[in-house]
Amino acid sequence: MTREGSLTLDRGLALLQAVADAGGEAATISELAVVIGASRAAVYRLLVPLSERGLVWRDGNKVRLGVGLLRLAGQVLPQLREAARPVLRELAEKVGATAHLSVAQGDQAQAVAVVEPSWTSFHVAYRVGTRHPLSAGAAGKAMTLRPGGDGWVTSTGELEAGASGVAAPVRGVPGLRASLGVVSLEPLDAAVVGPAVVAAAVRLAAVLKQPE
Repeated sequence: MTREGSLTLDRGLALLQAVADAGGEAATISELAVVIGASRAAVYRLLVPLSERGLVWRDGNKVRLGVGLLRLAGQVLPQLREAARPVLRELAEKVGATAHLSVAQGDQAQAVAVVEPSWTSFHVAYRVGTRHPLSAGAAGKAMTLRPGGDGWVTSTGELEAGASGVAAPVRGVPGLRASLGVVSLEPLDAAVVGPAVVAAAVRLAAVLKQPE
């Protein structure tokens, strides 16, 4: 790819991100031009291929995300689940508790991958697709953690009576707000489980960031 082509691609991606960052409101051409540091004419040119692929939808001077993104988004979770499974399996077997990967969906955490330990007599059956507020449970709270401190969050009985959880954020993966954790019906020793969960989160981040 030529330098000019690379710059065009980068600017096109910046434009798509700017449209997404507008949230529920449609962004105007002028607003987008300011955000990406380009002229209105350049924004109009960049919108053409994005519109043709259904990634954005233009109504006069206003721009929203297009339904074509739904098709792309539908392929993300299966690939994310596949990448996370080996890390979750290792963590579940090591800790003896159900391991899970959750991602933020608005103000909620959604479980997208779950692996249960193979050697325990009983364990928590945590369903893929389960949602709960970010403010409740270790998985959600971990996504709000700032860098520093222990790096993990614990919870007891917040989502299910008697269940204990430990979770850590998955950091450093652009566009991903997620946490990795374990949940058990037995008390978890956070001093032991916490570092193991953090290490697993770091490994998953490395897997997701590695170049092709």
